[in-house]
Amino acid sequence: MRRHDILETERLVLRRPGAADIAAYTAYCLSDRARFVGGPFTEVQAFEKLAAMIGHWELRGFGRFVFAHRDSGQPIGHAGAMQLIPDEPPEFTWTIWSGADEGRGYATEACEAYRIHASEGLGFARMIARIKLENHASRRLAERLGGLLDEDAVAPEWYPGSVTYGFALS
Repeated sequence: MRRHDILETERLVLRRPGAADIAAYTAYCLSDRARFVGGPFTEVQAFEKLAAMIGHWELRGFGRFVFAHRDSGQPIGHAGAMQLIPDEPPEFTWTIWSGADEGRGYATEACEAYRIHASEGLGFARMIARIKLENHASRRLAERLGGLLDEDAVAPEWYPGSVTYGFALS
């Protein structure tokens, strides 16, 4: 892997997603934890979503990292940017795959590392995060990360009921 493909924090390693992540990612996609991103999904949809996450790196040159326990390598979730529409700012996303890992600060740690990487490593000046209105945990995290609610943003057709947070990175 190229060096920009791996980020490290005190407790986590953030790396590009790969085939080894399919079981943990599928378990997440099949669960109620995926409800804020359109799930739960089927196994086929989970495969397609992970394949899209992997392919995004090839199409855009950046993407979402899987973050894993530094000691065991066990994947916990994913964090990073995706850009579905080239003329929009990259979208900052994050997810904890299992409830057992929630509330331990892993998402905050991974997102803070990615935010620095996005600014310093990728040169992004701005990112946005689209979050379901009722996803209070993610909205709180967006605010802790410095995101500001854009009261004027309209939810995209593909993600109704979402609000948008803006992140100034430079």
